[in-house]
Amino acid sequence: MPQRLPSSPPILPGLAYIRPLGSGGFADVFLYGQDMPRRDVAVKVLPSDVRDPDLLRMFNAEADVLAHLSAHPSIVTVYQAGISADGRPYIVMEYCPGSLAQRYRVERMPVAEVLSIGVRMAGALESAHHAGLVHRDVKPSNILVTTFGAPVLADFGISSSLVRQGADEMLAMSVPWSAPEVIAEQTAGTVSSEVWSLGATVYSLLAGHSPFERRERGQNSREQLRRRIARASYTEIARTDVPPALQAVLARAMSRSPADRFASAREVGEALQKVQSELGLPASPLEVPAAEWAPAARAVDFADGALRGPARSRVERESVRKLRDPSGVAGLARDEDTDISAPTRSAHRVLPWVLAAATLVASAAVVVVALLATGVLR
Repeated sequence: MPQRLPSSPPILPGLAYIRPLGSGGFADVFLYGQDMPRRDVAVKVLPSDVRDPDLLRMFNAEADVLAHLSAHPSIVTVYQAGISADGRPYIVMEYCPGSLAQRYRVERMPVAEVLSIGVRMAGALESAHHAGLVHRDVKPSNILVTTFGAPVLADFGISSSLVRQGADEMLAMSVPWSAPEVIAEQTAGTVSSEVWSLGATVYSLLAGHSPFERRERGQNSREQLRRRIARASYTEIARTDVPPALQAVLARAMSRSPADRFASAREVGEALQKVQSELGLPASPLEVPAAEWAPAARAVDFADGALRGPARSRVERESVRKLRDPSGVAGLARDEDTDISAPTRSAHRVLPWVLAAATLVASAAVVVVALLATGVLR
C-alpha cells in the first residue's frame, strides 16, 4: 500500500500551527501552540479527502475512549475535539516530545527503566480493561514520553469494546506484537491477547527487536512473522543483565495458550514489581482503578461514524467590539471569581455622584467669592 502525502494543517481557532509531528495510515499529527492557556499541543486530524465512515467511526471512538481514560497518569491526555473550518475532524491532545518508536532499536535500554515502563503500561491497560475497552495495538511506538519523562500509552484509534467486536476489526493489529490467536483471526482482541502484547512490548524494549524478528534481511515479512508467532515458543533475551525472574515473567505473558498467561494486565504489573523488589529497585506505581470506581454512564459508541463536535464555519479574527454590558464588565466572561475578586460598578451609577460633588464644590466657591466682595471675609 503506497504511503500517502501528509495533509495540510487546518486553521483552528486559538491554535497556531508550528510544524508536523508525523503521519499514520489514516491521520496526520501536527504541533500547535495554544494561546489560552499557553502551551504546546498535538493535534491529530483526518485528511480533507477522507469520507470513509469506518475511519470516522475509529476517529470518534479514539476521542471518546481517551475522554474516558485520559485522567490516568500513564495514558495520553485529550483536551478537546471538534471539526475544523474546512470540515476535518480533529483531536487536541497533550504534546509528548518523545516516544519509544525507535529508541529501543538504537540503544540498550536499562533493565530498571524497562521494568518501570512495563509496570506503568500494565496499570494503563488494566484501567482500560476495567472500563470494558481493549487497546488492540500495544507496541513500543504507541508509548510516548511526556515533557516530564513519563511514559504514556497513546493511539487508541483501533480500540474496541470487550463485548462488541466485528470481523472487520481483526486485521488492524500490528503483526510483530500480536498474540497467536489474533494472528489466527480467532479474536479481534481480549484481555489475554493484550497481556501477550504487553509482554512482547517489554521483550522488544530489552532485546532491541520484536520477539520473532530475525536479524537477517528479507526474513521479516508479515507472512513470515505470522507463521513464527503462530507456533510461538519463547526465546530468552540475550542479555546477561536480564534476570531469570524477568525472563520467566515474559515467558508466561507470551505463552501460546491464553490459559497459561497471566489472567490480567494487573497481574503482569505485580509480577514486574516483584522483579523490581528482587533487584533492589523501588517499585514503580501500578495505578489501577479503585474498587468503587465506575466508568462514565455513557458508554463509548464504536458504531458512531458521524461528524461530531463543534463545527467552525469560519475562523473568527481579533476585533474590537463595543458591547452594552449591564454588569460593567465589558467583554469579560463572568464567573464566581470575577464577582468576588473584581466587583465593578456601572458607569451609569457612578456618574450622578460625580455630578453632585462637582455642583457642590462650584456652589461653595460662589459663596466664598460673594462674602469676600461684601467684606464679611477678610
